[in-house]
Amino acid sequence: MEKPIKLIALDMDGTLLNNKGQITEANRQAIKAAQDRGIFVVLSTGRSLLTCREHADALELSSYLVTVNGSEIWDDKRELVERNLVKSELVEWMWNLTREHKTKFWAISTEQNWHDEMPEDIHTLEWLKFGFNIENDETRELILRELEARGEFELSNSTLKNIEVNPAGINKANGLKIVCSRLGIAMENVMAVGDSLNDLAMITEAGLGVAMGNAQEKVKKAADWVTTTNEEDGVANAIHRWVIQI
Repeated sequence: MEKPIKLIALDMDGTLLNNKGQITEANRQAIKAAQDRGIFVVLSTGRSLLTCREHADALELSSYLVTVNGSEIWDDKRELVERNLVKSELVEWMWNLTREHKTKFWAISTEQNWHDEMPEDIHTLEWLKFGFNIENDETRELILRELEARGEFELSNSTLKNIEVNPAGINKANGLKIVCSRLGIAMENVMAVGDSLNDLAMITEAGLGVAMGNAQEKVKKAADWVTTTNEEDGVANAIHRWVIQI
């Protein structure tokens, strides 16, 4: 690597976490070794702070968090740096789409996560992301086209069966750019690791984009390097190969 890595951005599900939702000992040790060398390790996840904070604390991460695909950014004291909201009218429209097509869904507000149910008054809450879980490929394509036609969304996924919806222009890459500017680091000094379409922007815009061995094909093609799977300590292997070289 010509450019030294100063920040490691890690997706969580399918990347940092194994299929049981755990951080392996090898990943834990590699992250500690990187932090001991003064390298920032940033979780960059589709999850909200509510469901990633425990992992960040367990890893003793002393840096920023990019959560909800970049809709929220938190500093090292876990105080809010930036928040980007989805209009409640759009959330209501998407909820109606799920009812029309009889699909499962989830939604993240600033207060809590919702699964296949919504509050009585959607408009009293602030919304960060909406997600569709759709088993049927034709239905998923149909909903994706409807979402694209609105022209107001950043569309991605975290599995092949879902669609993740953020405000237009909000993604993990833009979240990391804000973190880097605050830390005085260039994006070319970032290694980003992920497996799904919500990782694509950060993998293509980081100095070194790493796809997991279990990543979606589109992500592997866009990456600079492919590591092993999330069941084979893929994060640790990438850190050893490109960052701490031991």
